[in-house]
Amino acid sequence: MSDDISPQERKALDWLAAQSEAMQSLLETLVNIDSGSYNKAGVDCAGAAICSFFEDHGIRYDVIANERFGNAIRATVGAPGDRNILLMGHRDTVYPDGEADRRPFHSDGLCGFGPGVADMKAGLVMNCFVIAALHKFSTASAPVIALFTADEEIGSPSSRLVIEQEARRARLVLNAEPGRPENSVVTGRKAGIFMRFEVTGKAAHAGANFEQGASAIVELAHKILALHALTDLSNGITVNVGVASGGQTVNTVAPSARGEIDLRTIAPDDRGPILEKIKAIMAHSTIPGTSARLEIYAEFLPLVQTAESKRLFELYADCGRALGKKIAGIFTGGCSDAGFSAGVGAPTICAVGPIGARTHSPEEYVELGSIVPRAQILALTVMRSSEHFL
Repeated sequence: MSDDISPQERKALDWLAAQSEAMQSLLETLVNIDSGSYNKAGVDCAGAAICSFFEDHGIRYDVIANERFGNAIRATVGAPGDRNILLMGHRDTVYPDGEADRRPFHSDGLCGFGPGVADMKAGLVMNCFVIAALHKFSTASAPVIALFTADEEIGSPSSRLVIEQEARRARLVLNAEPGRPENSVVTGRKAGIFMRFEVTGKAAHAGANFEQGASAIVELAHKILALHALTDLSNGITVNVGVASGGQTVNTVAPSARGEIDLRTIAPDDRGPILEKIKAIMAHSTIPGTSARLEIYAEFLPLVQTAESKRLFELYADCGRALGKKIAGIFTGGCSDAGFSAGVGAPTICAVGPIGARTHSPEEYVELGSIVPRAQILALTVMRSSEHFL
């Protein structure tokens, strides 16, 4: 640890260094709770475990109720105002109910495994212990808000407004998505728009009256090819139909079909033109007698690095160096809630959580040895932020 660490900073960092076993215990508790995005009871159960942690450490929190999705939880250290430091994380995962029983938390000594262990329950654990350290030693350079949301994996339909409200009052935002190999954090992300479309055709007997039908499946196939042709890798634009289905029976000309589209862009100005092209594909029918309807059901904003967010990254990297860690900033095509905080003008960096990989798969893991160091870097960044962000 660098000699320029102040005695007060050292107290908080040393306390975090002694919490490895407690961190892993809370991580195991959270991983062993099914908390798929649509499982409100499970997401709220994970929230109850986090609230219990706050109560044990004397940390103030409030619950922002939601009838359909999990409740948001907001923990506060210091007197909140209009220049808070905002830490973010989501409790929901992509896994179905029962996955926690099938694959409970386990460790090989180096890595922890289980549904959502990296994305992003380890990040939640880190945020819990960081605000506990800041509270215990009164070392925060400004009021700190830790926001634990409920539905990021489906585009944050209930959480986006809460995130944007908090981010408008924030001097800086650090999102605890899983860290990348070699201590990297994410300084830029693509935008993502998720759409579903339905094609309506006309049923007919596939043998006796074939010519009287209008196949929605064939029309769907034409649209899929046209949609994929919009991909422009040189400009970072991708269009992917990841879900497709349709038809009634094998001997019926398909009266209906449906698909789901994932659109990714880098430049904010690309959103409008590419959406118009997608709408034009939906409006044009290659197969006479078919029609289509398009719906946007979730959208992530891009994380675009600004001069202020670059300064935040440099502060974070400086704190990493003070603790003997070299930090890199990377760009990724994935989306996160960081785009919402950046979208309202708050300097934001993402993926400051413990290092993990293979997310959204049975092989998902987190490097257990990274939890304490990443917590220390985050805590030091918060403690020193007033020197850089007034």
